[in-house]
Amino acid sequence: MNNYYVYILKCRDNTLYTGITTDLENRLKKHNSGVGAKYTRGRTPVELMYYESGLDKSQALKREIAIKKLTRIKKEKLIENFNKK
Repeated sequence: MNNYYVYILKCRDNTLYTGITTDLENRLKKHNSGVGAKYTRGRTPVELMYYESGLDKSQALKREIAIKKLTRIKKEKLIENFNKK
């Protein structure tokens, strides 16, 4: 099933967080209500900056790892290109 998203959030402290989910809207609400990932709990509010959709779980996990390995500059470039669409 290709219903996974990989996403990048910008946290209040200007750090970037990458994760995966099957329900992007609900996951964003969870992050902002303080019950999302441990990393984002003290860094709310978070803002969705980037996402990819149509992935299966394996693809999403692999893509999440690949994005996490990118430098901040490369992540920002990904976000910039995404926002040009």
